[in-house]
Amino acid sequence: MVDSAYTDAINKIGEMKMTKRIITTTQAPAAIGPYSQAVLSNGTLYASGQIGLVPSTGEFAGASTIDQANQVFANIDGLLEAAALTRADIVKVNVYLVDMADFAMVNDIYARFFQDVDVLPARSAVAVATLPKAARIEIEVIANK
Repeated sequence: MVDSAYTDAINKIGEMKMTKRIITTTQAPAAIGPYSQAVLSNGTLYASGQIGLVPSTGEFAGASTIDQANQVFANIDGLLEAAALTRADIVKVNVYLVDMADFAMVNDIYARFFQDVDVLPARSAVAVATLPKAARIEIEVIANK
């Protein structure tokens, strides 16, 4: 026998309307293709991958992975702020590196970024052959309030 509370909950889920809102900010680089900087859907932020471009110039913060990684995290902060979220709301991070020799260095920058967060997000780190605009690093996040 199926519990009526369970059935009611399933029916309510079926009645829920999905909401989507495009998040756009000058605190992160403009999209370089046909996509949104981020999308907020039912309280969850899906941020497009960020590379180390300075929002005001569209140029890389520097040639090094360190410079680019620091800018990537600044860009992520900009997207979070535009969506009224914080670093503590990040639940998943995907890191893409063109050189895994940079992993430890990026890990240090990552640890500083999340130093005040009690529950660290889940994370993947993947080596890739190349990234848009020949970036050294790209990071995408999912956050939820």
